[in-house]
Amino acid sequence: MSPLLTLNFQPSDQGAGSASSSLWRGSAWAAIVVVTLLAVSPFGVGLEAWGQDVPVSESAIEDLLLPDPADNVPPGGAEQDAKPSGIDLMTLIGSGGKFMIPIAVMSMLVVTLSVERFISLRRGRVVPRRLVKRLQQLADPVTEFDPKAAYKACQENRSVAADVVIAMLQRTGQPVSEIERIATEATQRKADDFGGPIRWLNLAAAATPLMGLLGTVWGMIVAFHESTTLTVDRSRSEQLSEGIYTALVTTLAGLIVAIPAAIMAQYLENRLIRLFHRIEELTFTVAPGFERFAGRMRFDPRTGISPIRRDVSPPPVAGGTQKSNRSADGKRTAKDSTTAQQG
Repeated sequence: MSPLLTLNFQPSDQGAGSASSSLWRGSAWAAIVVVTLLAVSPFGVGLEAWGQDVPVSESAIEDLLLPDPADNVPPGGAEQDAKPSGIDLMTLIGSGGKFMIPIAVMSMLVVTLSVERFISLRRGRVVPRRLVKRLQQLADPVTEFDPKAAYKACQENRSVAADVVIAMLQRTGQPVSEIERIATEATQRKADDFGGPIRWLNLAAAATPLMGLLGTVWGMIVAFHESTTLTVDRSRSEQLSEGIYTALVTTLAGLIVAIPAAIMAQYLENRLIRLFHRIEELTFTVAPGFERFAGRMRFDPRTGISPIRRDVSPPPVAGGTQKSNRSADGKRTAKDSTTAQQG
């Protein structure tokens, strides 16, 4: 029985009895309304269904029995997924755009010239050891130097040094200072010919980074220009980072070409200087052997050593004899006429 329905009230008088009767009826109606509301509310339904069995599907049970996918993630797996992907070299080169074309041309030029100069500056093609050894033997002692044997050795070992020595042999009979001057000039001409391609390597080493820098500057200009016309779904920092990343490709390519070109040019220049210094040393070794021929003998590749003939007069000019006789007759006639006038 509800406490609200248990009311022990004893009226003392008749007025009080009617008031207590009204209060009792109001309390009873209030209790009935509360019980009715509890019965029809969701809470009440829940109370009724509390003791009933709730049906559970098998799929829900299996889902509960399966392990949590988060438990299968290996240690550091999240960190591995967060790492950036690698850079593809071909994609990187292609993103450089049209500025990569002159850089590619310069790279092919560097490779071609480097290989060609490596082949041309071999010692066997510039200063063969056999030629040096043979000429040193001929010049020891210098008083027995044989130009004909030296010319034969140069023909057997064709090289830059052989061409310089042949130029000296063709001046046999002239003073030693003149022969040394001819040797120095011939050596310098050969050095200029061999140093021409190396100057192109120096040009490639200096110009290629500037080409890459030009491409970078242009790419950054384009990136900042495009950042002013962005859509709502893209941030400016993302656009700028992508543009600068692409623009720096040309500078990287220019440095990749320029650094090996500079190293190769310096190496080839040093090798060229070293080889031509050996040619100069060889010419200074051979030059004293020409001193005993100065003013007396000359050398011809076909006839060999022959004396210089000083008593040979130049051949007469055609018609010179008649002209001299005519002038002599004229002088004689003039002399006779002068004598007749005096008489």
